[in-house]
Amino acid sequence: MSYVPLADQTQELHHPHSWVTKYVWSQDHKVIAIQYGGTAIFVGLVALVLSLLMRMQLGFPESFDLIDPSSYYQAVTMHGMIMVIYLLTALFLGGFGNYLIPLMCGARDMVFPFLNMLSYWVYLLSVLILMASFFVPGGPTGAGWTLYPPQASLAGTPGSDWGIVLMLVSLIVFIVAFTMGGLNYVTTVLQARCRGLTMMRLPLTIWGIFTATVLGLFAFPALLVSGIMMTFDTLLGTSFFMPAIIEAGTPLDYSGGSPILFQHLFWFFGHPEVYIVALPAFGLVSDVLSTHARKNIFGYRMMVWAIIAIGALSFVVWAHHMYVSGMNPYFGFFFATTTLIIAVPTALKVYNWVLTLWEGDIRMNVPMYFAIGFIFTFIHGGLTGLFLGNVVIDMPLSDTYFVVAHFHMVMGVSPVLVLFAALYHWYPLVSGRMYHEGLAKAHFWFTFLGTYAIYLPMHYLGFLGVPRRYYALGSTDFIPASAQDLNSAITIAALVVGAAQLLFFINIFWSLKYGKKAGSNPWGSASLEWQTPDTPPAHGNWGDELPVVYRWPYDYSVPGAHVDFIPQNTPESEEPTVDEQHFDPDHDPSMADL
Repeated sequence: MSYVPLADQTQELHHPHSWVTKYVWSQDHKVIAIQYGGTAIFVGLVALVLSLLMRMQLGFPESFDLIDPSSYYQAVTMHGMIMVIYLLTALFLGGFGNYLIPLMCGARDMVFPFLNMLSYWVYLLSVLILMASFFVPGGPTGAGWTLYPPQASLAGTPGSDWGIVLMLVSLIVFIVAFTMGGLNYVTTVLQARCRGLTMMRLPLTIWGIFTATVLGLFAFPALLVSGIMMTFDTLLGTSFFMPAIIEAGTPLDYSGGSPILFQHLFWFFGHPEVYIVALPAFGLVSDVLSTHARKNIFGYRMMVWAIIAIGALSFVVWAHHMYVSGMNPYFGFFFATTTLIIAVPTALKVYNWVLTLWEGDIRMNVPMYFAIGFIFTFIHGGLTGLFLGNVVIDMPLSDTYFVVAHFHMVMGVSPVLVLFAALYHWYPLVSGRMYHEGLAKAHFWFTFLGTYAIYLPMHYLGFLGVPRRYYALGSTDFIPASAQDLNSAITIAALVVGAAQLLFFINIFWSLKYGKKAGSNPWGSASLEWQTPDTPPAHGNWGDELPVVYRWPYDYSVPGAHVDFIPQNTPESEEPTVDEQHFDPDHDPSMADL
């Protein structure tokens, strides 16, 4: 029997026969994506409420009975872990990855639909285990989102019994879910692309999600083994990470463990995790900018190689989080150097985004607002990262509010702005409706200006030496009284930004029923997901025949063309003359014979 490429094989689809099999036990990648997104956003709202409680305590100490020192540290821990892992990672990869990969690759579904469904339910199990820690004796762990031993397992730490165990088990289950989904994403991109869709004709969204998935498949095992070892330390009395230690005057039955080893394992996962979130965001924002600027992405090949370079370099920068940990000081020079090197491909992407906008026919709609807002916040957050990547500067700034400001600008605000840009951009595809423009613009301005009102002052607090993770500042000689006034203003800004997110949810749910019909391709986008026969796409995506790709996904404002975009599946006979030929990084005239 002759070999038939996977993309050309007839795929057996699991057609639903009831409401339950269509919307609950669904194997349709689009429904699974919505399940991932809905669960991630719900748990993210829990983390948002926790952050507002923390801010109320910091801004107006001793004014509320809602939070005490123990619950404050528990809120810090749960907020950080939920936002980084259970919201951002799950939403970018589980949500957008699931929805867009088959559509952008011209496939009917993921290669392994059942495994895809299973990955969501295992992810949901991890969320439920994590949420259960709020209701066990002692509550959730308060060790900080990095879970450093020995603190995490000692009796003085909130949640040192049930809380830390449930956190670790939840992370282990999450990694199982990620592995199921990740193998699906990689296999689908490599093996299930439609005819004519070479790797160099993939949208940058797919490149970002694909590379991030590969990073996760290599990085998450470090967190997995450290989680299992730490669980053994807590439950079985082993000493992987627990040194000989005295607790409240009593020697504990530990000896020989290395807390620094845990930090190395955690950050070997932790820094690639930054790019597991960032690379999909880079891809999504690239497609949003190109579509709404009506201009091809500047330097496509450079953007692809920058994504790959960032992914590779992300594995050799982890210890810049550990300058003050007690590791060998000679390591500092190496990791400071690699940190500066990884800034180069990252900066190239910023230059290319700006040049994509340059002389473009920019449509200032809501996705573009959020995309341009991301460029601002990412530049600001990235520049402060160069401060912290330098050993000499990091020493006095470590564990101050400067770190909080940097981390939230580059890992909190920037990805969230891309999330909103992408949600508004692809909302017509998912729902078949348009959102309310006025509400969406109000949502942007409150969010964008509000986040600057929160995090810019934190840089100043960091320079003053105000420490992070403190329940209350108290009275110190080196911190002026005005710092508390600034903290109060930050809290007010945070409450306003938190309340403003209601505009998004009101808009989305109102538009589902009352929004204007979107039509088949409201943005005039050239990529494949907008070329399906139905909007929203039906089960199987493409009807009887899969599409054939003839060009790259960024044919906007092509000289000589009758319209300002040419879809990827438009035959070559319909494109401009040769002397006006658009750029296609993988152009092959023989494709016209397909």
